[in-house]
Amino acid sequence: MSDSVVDQSEQAIAQGSQSFAAAARLFDRHTRDDAVMLYAWCRHCDDVIDGQTLGHDQHVEFRAGQQERLTELRKQTARALKGDAGEDYIFTALQRVVARHDIPHRHPQELLAGFEMDVTGRRYKTINDTLDYCYHVAGVVGVMMAMIMGARDPLVLDRASDLGLAFQLTNIARDVVEDARAGRAYLPAELLERHGIGGIDPDDRDQWPRLHAAALELLDLADRYYASAYAGISALPPRSAWAIAAARRVYRAIGMKLRQGGPDAWQARVSTTRSEKLAMLGLSLGDVAATRFLKATGPRTELWQRPH
Repeated sequence: MSDSVVDQSEQAIAQGSQSFAAAARLFDRHTRDDAVMLYAWCRHCDDVIDGQTLGHDQHVEFRAGQQERLTELRKQTARALKGDAGEDYIFTALQRVVARHDIPHRHPQELLAGFEMDVTGRRYKTINDTLDYCYHVAGVVGVMMAMIMGARDPLVLDRASDLGLAFQLTNIARDVVEDARAGRAYLPAELLERHGIGGIDPDDRDQWPRLHAAALELLDLADRYYASAYAGISALPPRSAWAIAAARRVYRAIGMKLRQGGPDAWQARVSTTRSEKLAMLGLSLGDVAATRFLKATGPRTELWQRPH
């Protein structure tokens, strides 16, 4: 039987994130339905704040009314979490997923707190400041996705958060020039200063080599979180483990392309091709097999700790 909420969520993921859409096909049917419904709500909130449609076509005046839009999102989300989703499929999707998997209400609210950091123009002085932002806009999504896959051990959820952190650090490195043109800077000031950058000028091509060097430091940090997340794959059911292993490879490949392309890589959006994604689907099966022998609840050394 067709489910309109799931169907509309599927359309959102197909248009909003090809990488996640490719990985989500590997889930079993029930996990996939819940994953795409959660994704649809996250995508919707991001679009509302950024004045975009499925992550694209940002309105030039997107900052106007941001605080009001965030306030309305919080009200709609709070109602949905209390069981009153209204007629909007987006909030029905959130309500279903949270109720079905007993996801703590603070987690969706943490994501909205991350968007508030954008609305208020938070400045990031230290790497811990940046990691705090990464948790709120991506790490907590990893936690909620892991709960959909059946994970409950806090140590396993730490690994899921680590994967979200790695994804967001990769995004920041890839999008640093584009973000700067939108008036946003997520690379911490202390990192930029080490490379002689007082402020990012996206149109100063002479600055790009130093900016690229700073971005590579962020990718080095991301690799530590990708490594931690690798161990967490062992705690997931096989099909979910395959999907997450594939997503990890696809996103990590974006960082590798930025490394290899040098500063000129920012002349176009760095992404992976369909054939590259297909190849990584095969490689990620090997990751699943290899990680069966790893301990997901082992120690995490010198990594940022999500709030509990």
